[in-house]
Amino acid sequence: MLPPPAPLKLDLYLPYLINRAGVSLAARFGPALRQAGVTLQDWRVLAALREHDSQRLTELAVRTSIEVSTLSRLVSGLETNGLVSRSRDSDDARAIAIRLTAVGAAATATLIPAAQILEREALAGLNEAEIATLKTLLNRIYDNLVTQPPTGGDTPAR
Repeated sequence: MLPPPAPLKLDLYLPYLINRAGVSLAARFGPALRQAGVTLQDWRVLAALREHDSQRLTELAVRTSIEVSTLSRLVSGLETNGLVSRSRDSDDARAIAIRLTAVGAAATATLIPAAQILEREALAGLNEAEIATLKTLLNRIYDNLVTQPPTGGDTPAR
């Protein structure tokens, strides 16, 4: 018979802490997103395309950590709303490239100041070295989770 597991202290449990911070960030960004008429997932797509326009769906899925089938529906909605367009990739005529439209670029540009303010608020009280360390560690945690086989639950989208 196995011994009972050690008690879980929720306020020290990493997945809980990350989720709690993420939920708070999303809630604070919500009003700006609603005003722009986009969802949080839409924002991730638009921001990723603003950084690197003309991406294939699979590249965009990796960049945004959104499952390809979900991303395909999101892109269709964004296309219907005139925020992105799809066309043949100039490097590979068989592939479809997703690009920001002028309307999508403008919508994204209106959200960037709110996103930057939110980040500053979230990082208040941390110095530059702490911020750099936090971002490095979060990237390392993500890499650990997408490169190691899962021990339980679903594999995160990469």
